[in-house]
Amino acid sequence: MDGDADAAVQARIRIGWNKFRQLVPLLTNKDVSLIMRGTLYSSCVRSSMLHGSETWPVKKENLVALQRPEMRMVRWMCGIKLKDRLPSKELRERLGIDDIALVLQQNRLRWYGHVLRKDEGPRPRGRPKRTWREIVREDCQARKMNKEDAVDRCKWRKMIKDVR
Repeated sequence: MDGDADAAVQARIRIGWNKFRQLVPLLTNKDVSLIMRGTLYSSCVRSSMLHGSETWPVKKENLVALQRPEMRMVRWMCGIKLKDRLPSKELRERLGIDDIALVLQQNRLRWYGHVLRKDEGPRPRGRPKRTWREIVREDCQARKMNKEDAVDRCKWRKMIKDVR
């Protein structure tokens, strides 16, 4: 709305919680394997939480705001209390899911590949806020990727999926 993603992130978190509550009987069912619960979570809950996130100019606070409810959901699915003090990484591995920050980055880079293959129009006057393109540029630098790689779609997808 104002060039940031705060409102979108909060709305998507609410939507994610609603979807999670609908699926609680399946996601917490001990008869369903953890991997299957993780797959169901990724395809239904997380996808609804990250819908449209490819274009968000995400700040650190937004990322933390997304990670916090996700880890509550992950602990709930695994039947682990916060006081059990198990690392988040281990719980995500049990479910077979990636960190939401990594998925968000992959989504942005996938979208960036599309944007690079298109032409972008002029920008309005005034000093702009931090843009999505700047954030994606940082993502590319972190993964040692460049614009030329996006031309080859197969190579681009492979580089996005490659977790270092």
